[in-house]
Amino acid sequence: MIFLGIDIGSLSCDAVLIDEKKYILSSSVIPTGVRNIESIAQVKKNVLDASGILETDIKSIISTGYGRTRVKERDGAVTEITCHAKGIKHMIPETQILIDIGGQDSKAMCLNPDGNVVDFAMNDKCAAGTGRFLEAMARALEVDINQLGDLDKGATSDLVLSSMCTVFAESEVVSLIASGTAQKEIAKGLNRAIAARTHSLVKRVAKDTSNLVVSMSGGVARNRGVVKAIAKSMGLKKVNTPETPDIVGALGAAIIAFEKSL
Repeated sequence: MIFLGIDIGSLSCDAVLIDEKKYILSSSVIPTGVRNIESIAQVKKNVLDASGILETDIKSIISTGYGRTRVKERDGAVTEITCHAKGIKHMIPETQILIDIGGQDSKAMCLNPDGNVVDFAMNDKCAAGTGRFLEAMARALEVDINQLGDLDKGATSDLVLSSMCTVFAESEVVSLIASGTAQKEIAKGLNRAIAARTHSLVKRVAKDTSNLVVSMSGGVARNRGVVKAIAKSMGLKKVNTPETPDIVGALGAAIIAFEKSL
């Protein structure tokens, strides 16, 4: 039996195909774009083509993400909080605190030993520190967003941006560049600011995380600089990230599709 999970976010549309043993057969991550219906069709085609599986072989489809109701052939729609918890439990079973930084919001979740969410906090009022924020900062720094994660290497200053508002932060970065501040110092300042904001969010679900296993999902988890800064801000040796952090939600949706079929 084959199960499909689709996660339609503000920046990316992700899909994961699994079998009845919860083995990932194929996955795909593409930009959502302005026509999410087309993105949904394309990402589904990608995982089917990659696995050699026919659409008629899919037993159940669960969608998640802000665009979850756009998947017409879905058998159910589940919140991204539930799906990310389910996905990270499969990838990093020991996770107790999950940080999910997506394209337009940030979430902190406290998980019980079964991987169920017992408390969560969410910042969806502002894009500060999210994928869109980092895209804007990469533009201001005139680097590809994929280079941003390693841009702070060798930085030594304690620079912190005075504002996390995307508009004001971008203006501040431009001013810092004009004043001769090195890119790596600005990148470090960005990472520290995102880490401080994320730590404040986590404190709403867990006052003390020093003895807890913390993991991170979402596309921003690919940014090594941000992940390291979060770990340092929280006083941890490391924050765990799966090899493919951007498919955690879609994987969770696929696993839920499997569980609902039992």
